[in-house]
This record gives sequence, structure tokens and C-alpha cells, in this order.
Amino acid sequence: MLHSAARTDQIPEHGRLVVDIGENTIGIFRVEGRLYAYKNTCPHQGGPACQGLILPAVRELLTPEQTSTGYAFDESDMRIICPWHGYEFSIKTGCHPAKADIRLTAVPVSEDNGVVYVTI
Repeated sequence: MLHSAARTDQIPEHGRLVVDIGENTIGIFRVEGRLYAYKNTCPHQGGPACQGLILPAVRELLTPEQTSTGYAFDESDMRIICPWHGYEFSIKTGCHPAKADIRLTAVPVSEDNGVVYVTI
């Protein structure tokens, strides 16, 4: 069933809005202009994953010889970190970066005429 969840302007770039719709709590995120939505339940132990920190992925910088020269943030891969135990998930895929089978439950999301909708 389609539900109005928010106004478009309530979810800025790299932002989030957590909303209750019926018995569900949904986290809605905007990355690179696109919306992503997930149930606010971490698959690890049920924590409120969508309410954690939003941070870019950290990438190791390597020389051609594979020597590390440090680390850098990668803002093309924004992550949500569950506040209970630190599990990370890519906002674009909902997947844990090391184990793709550990993932948030995606919720269909769209926007039209300044309104964000989710389907539950």
C-alpha cells in the first residue's frame, strides 16, 4: 500500500528522515539525488539501524606496488552505521560491505510533486 511519508524538502542530500507508518518505522535517505528507504531494523540484533551515523566509506590508498599510503573518505559510497553494535550498511544497496547477504530490508520509495511515498 502506498503511503505519503514526507515532503521532498525534508530529506536533503546525504540526509535522512525516519518516519513511523502504521506499525513500521522506515528510514529514508537521499544520496546523489536518489531516495533509498529501509525498515529501521538491523539484521544483526534488531537495533535501529536507520538512526545511526551517516558516514562515507573509508578506502585504503595503495601505490601500484600495493603499499598503503593512508586512507580517504569515499563520498560515492555513503554508509549508515547501526548505533547498537556498529554494523555498517551501504545506503545505495542496504548491504553490509563485507557480507552482501547481511542487509537491511528495502522499502520501495518514490517522489512526485514534492511528496515522498513509500510502499509497505
